[in-house]
Amino acid sequence: MRLLCLVALLALALLLPRRQCHGLLVPLTNTLSSLRRGNGTAPVPVHHLLRSSSLRSAARHRRHRAHRGLRPPQAPAHRQLSLPLSPGSDYTLSLSVGPASAAAPVPLFLDTGSDLVWFPCAPFTCMLCEGKPTPGGSAPLPPPPGSRRVPCASPLCSAAHASAPPSDLCAAAGCPLEDIETASCDASHPCPPLYYAYGDGSLVAHVRRGRVGLAASVSVDNFTFACAHTALGEPVGVAGFGRGPLSLPAQLSPSLSGRFSYCLVSHSFRADRLIRPSPLILGRSPDDAAGLGEAGGFVYTPLLHNPRHPYFYSVALEAVSVGATRISARPELGRVDRAGNGGMVVDSGTTFTMLPSETYSRVAEAFARAMAAAGFARAGRAEAQTGLRPCYRYAATDRGVPPLALHFRGNATVALPRRNYFMGFESEGADGGGVGCLMLMDGGDASSGDGDGPAGTLGNFQQQGFEVVYDVDAGRVGFARRRCTDLWDSLSRR
Repeated sequence: MRLLCLVALLALALLLPRRQCHGLLVPLTNTLSSLRRGNGTAPVPVHHLLRSSSLRSAARHRRHRAHRGLRPPQAPAHRQLSLPLSPGSDYTLSLSVGPASAAAPVPLFLDTGSDLVWFPCAPFTCMLCEGKPTPGGSAPLPPPPGSRRVPCASPLCSAAHASAPPSDLCAAAGCPLEDIETASCDASHPCPPLYYAYGDGSLVAHVRRGRVGLAASVSVDNFTFACAHTALGEPVGVAGFGRGPLSLPAQLSPSLSGRFSYCLVSHSFRADRLIRPSPLILGRSPDDAAGLGEAGGFVYTPLLHNPRHPYFYSVALEAVSVGATRISARPELGRVDRAGNGGMVVDSGTTFTMLPSETYSRVAEAFARAMAAAGFARAGRAEAQTGLRPCYRYAATDRGVPPLALHFRGNATVALPRRNYFMGFESEGADGGGVGCLMLMDGGDASSGDGDGPAGTLGNFQQQGFEVVYDVDAGRVGFARRRCTDLWDSLSRR
């Protein structure tokens, strides 16, 4: 009998790592899949979605680069908040909050550009939110039963307030000076409200701890999150996947927190292409792709440390190739200085890749030369409609569009599929008919004085059709071409 037990234990020990290496599969839903206009059946014109996404991509990049602004007198500190963009660029997942017997689903936007989980809590006031899509049509819930406010002296409070000292936080919470001096502030003085500044508005939230579940199989009893009671322009919460200690991956078990990946299904702003969800995989082993027989391995580039924005996944972009022309990137794209300036952020929440003005101009000029040599005619009306350039008259059967590749440090070359950098669509107006646009954008110049922070952003549109792995334990980001629908099918059958 003892021998049989020993054999069973050894077999279990061998089996557990194999199950663990496949990771935890979570479905991501693109809000484009449920976007309709008017009577609920007519799709929004593609050029409207492109215009909205280009404007919001630029705003988010500027927000990443912006200096921290003033804060209300009631709040001792605030964090830079990354918020989702327009339909077609938003990816949502679902958490369950509250005790297991009364857990309620909460849809959240996936955001690798921030490091905190927050969602609306009733009573909730959202200004300028009319017409904003709410995934699943969910209404704000009361603060989850069993959750509690985090004390002002807790390290979690300091982490949520961007490392503000406990003495400042307790003072803001109204703790008596003698208690602050003796470090005896207790739970009766909760962490003061967070004030998040973003773009054209703000958000006020309280830090709480309680039970949070993910994918029906994983739950954390003392998960730290923020309950928002007031917001401007954003009725949906965010699941921060950044590198900070309060991000969703960081608060999961060690087997799930050190590595995650996603594979965004290619959509070209067409809802009918989003038949299956995009897989998000937490804790997947680097050897698991080979076990699934997937073609092509990862190419990896090292993460850069950002001392001011430590939650960013910053990498070094060295060059961009357009056809046979290799264009060296601006030096600031390859390094992050002590003030946190530079590097390229890999961001799930920005639609289009943003490059510094000089690099973008050289890439766009090389692309324009190649397109002119191939006989494509410029479509100026489409440029005005979409905010993208250059645009051309184009049909899906046309040939001659030059290939484009991104070259990252570590000899990591990512050759983009054509649809990731040049998307064809039906235009309206003077350019009526088929057109196509370069799907990269001018992100401004670091020397222009418009703020600090990342020099560039790798947007989610350029990440479509790749499994992008954030290997936090190994300090690197990897890319591998995938059929994301096939990857979902193979993993969901396990």
